[in-house]
Amino acid sequence: MELQGKVAVITGGSGGIGQAMAKAFLAQGARAVVLADLSEDAVKAAAAALGCEGHACNVTDEAQVHALVEKVLADHGQIDLFCSNAGASARADGPLLEASNEIWQGQWELHVMAHLYAARAVLPGMIERGEGYLLNTASAAGLLAALGSGPYTVSKAAAVKLAEFIAMTHGDDGIKVSVLCPQGVNTAMAPRSLGDGQTDGIIEADELAAVVIDTLREERFYVLPHPEVGEYVRRKGEDVDRWLGGMRRLRRKTLDAQNAQDR
Repeated sequence: MELQGKVAVITGGSGGIGQAMAKAFLAQGARAVVLADLSEDAVKAAAAALGCEGHACNVTDEAQVHALVEKVLADHGQIDLFCSNAGASARADGPLLEASNEIWQGQWELHVMAHLYAARAVLPGMIERGEGYLLNTASAAGLLAALGSGPYTVSKAAAVKLAEFIAMTHGDDGIKVSVLCPQGVNTAMAPRSLGDGQTDGIIEADELAAVVIDTLREERFYVLPHPEVGEYVRRKGEDVDRWLGGMRRLRRKTLDAQNAQDR
């Protein structure tokens, strides 16, 4: 996909990744870029700074997602690219047993159901036109793991699988799908350090947006701003038991380091 003349919607649009993608899409000649986010004040300010549109939308509320899509269709006639990008970290809530049901459900609603609601809202118009593109933001944690948060890792893995399912079931309808799987990005959600072996460096959001543009142009499924992730996924696929053993060793090493700091 080339962005020239296209209409794009970006949820999570007032954050670093959303803003960076909007800026890049506009630079590529997009006809309209519409930002959406939970805070009306924040999204309006972000949109004003970029010279595009901004609307409040809670992406975990299906009715609000449908209303957003209907508004954009009424204003612009079509949606060529829908970037379901909203997300939040639950890292501080522990790996598994420590996280509450509320945390698990919240991560599921935000990282899985929000993508589903977006697809339900936007696919009918795209299928009718015979073309359209969905870009769903997941995480490298969805392909591999984030040791500090079970809810985040599991919900992001489900986001990847949902994107795969959409690509399989609607590819013949002219629908393209990509899934964005970064490691650390310099935004409010970025890890504060490079610990746990879980990132190969924290990149800037503008760097990520440039990779998104290239991937959309080539219509590849994985968007990997950290290219090392592709190699890790390959190794995991070759021998998952070996990979799990390595992750257990990494976890023990991390816990030992934390215990040493506490002493």
